[in-house]
Amino acid sequence: QVQLVESGGGLVQAGGSLRLSCVASGRTFSTYKMGWFRQAPGKEREFVAGIEYYSSTGYVDSVKGRFTISRDNAKNTVYLQMNSLKPEDTAVYYCAAAVGGSTSFQGPYDYWGQGTQVTVSS
Repeated sequence: QVQLVESGGGLVQAGGSLRLSCVASGRTFSTYKMGWFRQAPGKEREFVAGIEYYSSTGYVDSVKGRFTISRDNAKNTVYLQMNSLKPEDTAVYYCAAAVGGSTSFQGPYDYWGQGTQVTVSS
């Protein structure tokens, strides 16, 4: 069992920045593929960013150049730095982990956090 806890969400004006953090339990965090997803009201949950255990990254087109995913294996933590935020980025952001196997950045993922709210005002 892997426990994921997100933090760092909040209210920010358009053009501003936030950094989300996700702390994972487990002694083998360094082997996990980690991802960030988001879900806006009335929309399906969508992939935002992913990072492999060897630190290769992938992003959805809408956030490329604005968001950066990174990980600190010593702290069992993955980050999502969000810059130049837009109102359409407003969503609940979820951290996810994939343990073992070969998967794409988009999934499948095995474990999910409870989410953190990001609200971007115009």
